[in-house]
Amino acid sequence: MKHPFNLKTAAACLLLTSISGLSYASTPPSNAKMWEILKKQQKQIESLKKENKLLSEKININADMSNQTVKKAADKPTHKIAKSVNSHTPSIGGYGELHYNNLDSGNEIDFHRFVLFFSHDFTNRTRFFSELELEHVISGNGKTGEIELEQAYIEHDLTNKLLARAGLFLIPVGILNETHEPNTFYGVERNPVEKNIIPTTWWEAGLALNGRINTGWSYDVALTSGLSTPTTGSKAYLIRSGRKQAAKAPANDAAITARLSWTGIPGVKISATVQRQQDITQGTDSTAGAATLFETNAVIQKGAFSLRALYAQWKLDGSGPAALGRDKQKGWYIEPAYKLTPKLGLFARYNKWDNNAGNSAATEIKQTNYGINYWLHENVVFKADIQKQSGASSNDGFNLGMGYQF
Repeated sequence: MKHPFNLKTAAACLLLTSISGLSYASTPPSNAKMWEILKKQQKQIESLKKENKLLSEKININADMSNQTVKKAADKPTHKIAKSVNSHTPSIGGYGELHYNNLDSGNEIDFHRFVLFFSHDFTNRTRFFSELELEHVISGNGKTGEIELEQAYIEHDLTNKLLARAGLFLIPVGILNETHEPNTFYGVERNPVEKNIIPTTWWEAGLALNGRINTGWSYDVALTSGLSTPTTGSKAYLIRSGRKQAAKAPANDAAITARLSWTGIPGVKISATVQRQQDITQGTDSTAGAATLFETNAVIQKGAFSLRALYAQWKLDGSGPAALGRDKQKGWYIEPAYKLTPKLGLFARYNKWDNNAGNSAATEIKQTNYGINYWLHENVVFKADIQKQSGASSNDGFNLGMGYQF
């Protein structure tokens, strides 16, 4: 861009002014006088040159800044721009994972999960989320698979820092329970501690609040349907067997869950959760009583290095659980990992858990997994790990898998 006033224009103006001044003089100027006039004009021209240069530089800088602004706007992802134009359009997503297990317990291949997400924004403050899952490919009478509705809830922003949920949602506990897409964790199978102790994946129906506090603190409080464990047989009082998934589930006794999280340092998240239920058998066993869960975990990501660690413990009141040693059920794991490249990562995980920790027998199970993840794309992953198990159970071998998310 060029400014309409330039050096040639200025010089012409000066010359015309000088000539005009001379035409009205009574006598022509002397050579000395003419020389003085020319020197003054030269100084004015030099001054105009400097002003013209500064003005051109300012114009170029403004033009560059304008071009950069346009470029940045053009570089923004188009899907974000589209969303801002029409944010109330329903959206779809999902994930899936295929596993091959070669273990002492047997060899098996299984398309374990096929999941679809559906969501819709009613307004900028009110939204709907859902998750529909098919496990083990085929569902129906005599088939190994099942169809599950894991999430279906309304979310509403009460304020900029507080939102409410109502419906069917995942319990705010652990590391994997709310975020378990295959490209987000190491290892083919989900870790056994969160599976058997927490128990992931765990959802209930009810109401919840999620709030944010300054300096990196956030909290969750939920009032939901509770567990209902069997009272007899091999699965009596086992936590995982108590999940009823809000499918015509007994509702004699509710559960309250509270979680506090801290993210005050970039790349660090530390959380602690407590849940209390007055009767884990929903009133079907007078020898059972209240159940309390305490869980804490840390997730650290610093450059190529990451670390996950978790501890969880249940305390079940009553003589019924105590008679089987299931009045105490606990476990923990630690998982360091390192990315050799943005696409290739190595990990090792040590797991230890015991669903009969209240007795004096050696019922603890130890398991070590180590292997690799290869991300073909950030949302497409291939996995391999070796498994070593000891203690009350032994199930060694290796696992292969692939997964995706969209």
